This record gives sequence, C-alpha cells and structure tokens, in this order.
Amino acid sequence: MRINHNIAALNTLSSLNNASSAQSKSMEKLSSGLRINRAGDDAAGLAISEKMRGQIRGLDMASKNSQDGISLIQTSEGALNETHSILQRMRELAVQSGNDTNTAQDRSNLQDEMNQLTGEIDRIRNTTQFNTKNLLDGSMGAAVNTAVANVNTSAVIKVAGAAATAAGLATALQDSNGNSLGIQTGDKVTVSWVTNGTTKSGNLTVAAGTDLAAIGALATDGGLTVNANGQLVETATTAGFAGAVNGLTITVTDSNGNIRNAATNALSSFQETTAAANVQTDGRATFQIGANSNQTIQLDVKDMGTSALGVNGLQISTQAQATVAIKVIDTAIQKVSAQRSSLGAIQNRLEHTINNLNTSSENLTAAESRIRDTDMAKEMMEQTKNSILAQAAQAMLAQANQQPQGVLQLLR
Repeated sequence: MRINHNIAALNTLSSLNNASSAQSKSMEKLSSGLRINRAGDDAAGLAISEKMRGQIRGLDMASKNSQDGISLIQTSEGALNETHSILQRMRELAVQSGNDTNTAQDRSNLQDEMNQLTGEIDRIRNTTQFNTKNLLDGSMGAAVNTAVANVNTSAVIKVAGAAATAAGLATALQDSNGNSLGIQTGDKVTVSWVTNGTTKSGNLTVAAGTDLAAIGALATDGGLTVNANGQLVETATTAGFAGAVNGLTITVTDSNGNIRNAATNALSSFQETTAAANVQTDGRATFQIGANSNQTIQLDVKDMGTSALGVNGLQISTQAQATVAIKVIDTAIQKVSAQRSSLGAIQNRLEHTINNLNTSSENLTAAESRIRDTDMAKEMMEQTKNSILAQAAQAMLAQANQQPQGVLQLLR
C-alpha cells in the first residue's frame, strides 16, 4: 500500500475534471444557443460561419438598398406624373388657340397660362429631390461627351427620279404606297418648326426648277435629306437643347389656300428619332443590390426641364404657332412617357430583386444556423450525461480518498 501517490484518486480527479469541463461547455452552449462560442469549438466551422454571416448581412442591406432605390424612383415618377398633367393642359391650350374663333386678346390670355405652366415644369425639374439629391435636372443622367443634335425622321415616302422640276415634283414625291402626293405648280409649301421656344417658318411657291432640296432649304435650323429607306431626315444644324428643331411641319396648300392633305400628311409625319443632348458628366445613380462588389444596377434619369423637352418659351399667340406647338408638346409628352416607362421598369425589376435577396438571405441563414447554432435537445442530453458523470466522479473521488486510511489499521 502506498500513501504518497493515490493513483485511484488521481484517475478519478482526471475524470471529474473532464466531466466538469464538458458540463461547463454544454452549459455555455445551452445558455448562448450557439454551438461555436469560440474558435476552439470548431475552427473550420467558425471561418465558414463568419463568411456566411458577411453574406447574410450584405444581402439584408442590399434588400434595404433596393427598397431605398424604389423610393427614389417613386419620387421621380410621382413628379413626372404632374409634368405629364401639365403637358396635357398645355396641349389643350394649344388646340384651343388653334381655333380662329379666338381673338388676339384670347390668345394672349392663353399664352399667359402657357408661360406659367412651362415655369412650373422647370420648378418641378429644379426642386424634385430625394435625400437632397436632384432627380430631374439631368444630374442623374448618363455621360454625354459631345453635344448631340436632334434628328427628326418622317414616315416612309418614295422619291422617284431627281425631282428637279415642278412638273416632275408631282410624280417624284410619292407616299409609301407609291401614290402621288399631288404637288402642282403654283402650290405653296410652308415649313414651320420651333427652336429654343421660337416658332419659325419659311415658304415658297412651287415653280419650274423647284426640287426637294429647295423645300429642305426652308428649314434653316436644320438640313433636310432623304435616306436609303425613302424617309425624310432632318438634322438640327446646332447641337444641344438650344439648337433642337421641334415640331417640324411641312404644309402644302393649293393656289386657293386649301391644304393638300395627302402631301401635308406625308411630308409632316416627323418623329424625333434622336434627342438633343448637352455635354455632361456621368451622374447615373448606382444601386448596390448584392452582397458583393460590382453587384449593381444603374438608373439614368434624363433632364426633364422645358429646354430638354423642347417646350421652353413655347408660343401659341397665333394660329400657325398653335399648330406647330401641338406637335412640339406631343414630342414632349412622348419623352416624359419614355422616362416614366423606364422608371417603372426598373422599379418592377427592383421588386423582384428584393424578393430574390430575401429568399437568398433566408436560405443562407438556415445554412449558417446549422453550422453555428446548437441543437438544444442534443446538448441537453450531453449536459445531463456530463452532470451525472461529474457527480459519479465526485463520489468515487471521495471513496478513493478513503483508501489510504487503511494504512492506519497496520499501525494498531
């Protein structure tokens, strides 16, 4: 028998320490709900879990970013809704002014309201903001390195021959079906347009030697040509908003002043195919819609002021001005419609983006939970086992400590 080293007690103490340590870890996991409380619990699992946490929090913030993006878009679109309403009222005024039942004073009153409405469009353009960021002044638009001249293109016409003479002009210009436009010697051709709010016009009387180039030369702010598809193409002479040609109308009347509808409709069916643009830096809004870098989309909001829309200083003080103004406003309405359509499309996209981000975050959270969180039922079982083992080890340690006392029996 030996008393200097109680091997049984040492063995029991080791078991007690192990059971107590395991019990302590189980209680820590149960109290925190986490299987991994420190790197030593699962080094690889901790690294994987932390990477997942970065992704989850990034996805959640990207979802919030998308929500903020929708709010910005809704603010822009709401302002443009009022711009649309104003343009519709301006068109209504132009149509009203085009009627010769109005006196000069009546048209002056209509012009006063038109001026106020254009001023309100610019006020909306200058003051519509989201988080102090201007939305409709073009500062959120794509970069334009070189000023762009606007281009207006007509519906398809046919040009047969050189159209060199008045007699030939009647057969040289045809509609898309090959029918003559009916232009004759003695007819009057009037070209009207608006540049920088000013209504301009030029006219000529068809005579021998009158050709298409002579008609095109009337539009002094642009050049009129015929492309390979048989379309009349008018390109502004000066690039940028100030030089844009809007509402281009070519009217043909006979010697009695009656409008030749076939010729007028064919020659006046211009639509703006390239919008004017001023030089500007890239200010497109970038939305971070993913958890990682470069997971973005961009929003391009063009200038929605009267200069960009072509209605700055628009005149309806005469019947001729009102007629051209109607076409100018129609083009402006199309531009606002296109911008609102673009905003709506991106908003719908962001709503799908939010749904996808939320689903990804949910699934990734479930995966991270399996790595990081503790199974409470399993851990309770382990804790109970370790508790019993600790109690048993304590009892055995007490027994082991009693064993050396047997030596006293030998001393009696």
